[in-house]
Amino acid sequence: MKQILLLSDTHSYIDDRILHYASLADEVWHAGDIGSLDVTDKLAEVAPLKAVYGNIDDHKARKTFPLHQRFLCEEVSVWITHIGGYPPKYNTKIRSLLKENPPKLFICGHSHILKVMFDKTLKTLHMNPGAAGKHGFHQQRTMLRFCIDKTEIKNLEVIELGKR
Repeated sequence: MKQILLLSDTHSYIDDRILHYASLADEVWHAGDIGSLDVTDKLAEVAPLKAVYGNIDDHKARKTFPLHQRFLCEEVSVWITHIGGYPPKYNTKIRSLLKENPPKLFICGHSHILKVMFDKTLKTLHMNPGAAGKHGFHQQRTMLRFCIDKTEIKNLEVIELGKR
């Protein structure tokens, strides 16, 4: 069983609350718009990190992290990308790939809107953790925490970090 902390859209912002939750996780997943690599460096100091770059990320982040991450966590297939859309309004650049080979868990950021929904057609759980940073239109800074136990995704929690 793995405890996952999922965040996105930090836009160069990191604080002790984010790092506290990261230190409790078995893995931290960042769904893009990292901003400064200081953010991912600090996260990686406290837990193993998987990340993708987002549309605001510079050439350093793009050299360090991929646009897409596809991997297995326990027995769950995971796909993380920054601009992915949500069921059924997926980004046109990935829609056909998503339909050809849907993961069990599809994660994206970008919208700054926390959203968790199940796509009945693809049998895929979609997660967007909202935004953990202070830049953007969102009012509340958020992250998600959950467990992956073999084939199950469970114990989902919304973590509110306060006003931006």
